[in-house]
Amino acid sequence: MQPVAKQNCQNRPVRLPDSLVTPAPSRLDPGHPHYDVILLAHQRALASGEPLYPDPITGLWVMTAEGLWERGSCCETGCRHCPWAERRSSETETQR
Repeated sequence: MQPVAKQNCQNRPVRLPDSLVTPAPSRLDPGHPHYDVILLAHQRALASGEPLYPDPITGLWVMTAEGLWERGSCCETGCRHCPWAERRSSETETQR
């Protein structure tokens, strides 16, 4: 079964909010020695509409935040650009 992209009340796909493009620090430490190179590769994939990009260090394929957003929920596998991970931690802080 294909995941359905989030939609607004007019049944148009909801774009990933800009605030969720940058990975949560728990998923990609800003102190990582290749942080800027990784973010550049991610930005290029987003700009070209690609749901995946090759990690510039390992060559492994990584899902973009937009691709993960379109899934509709977190799969709990620790994806680098998971927009749901950041959202969950914010909601948890609000509930405390």
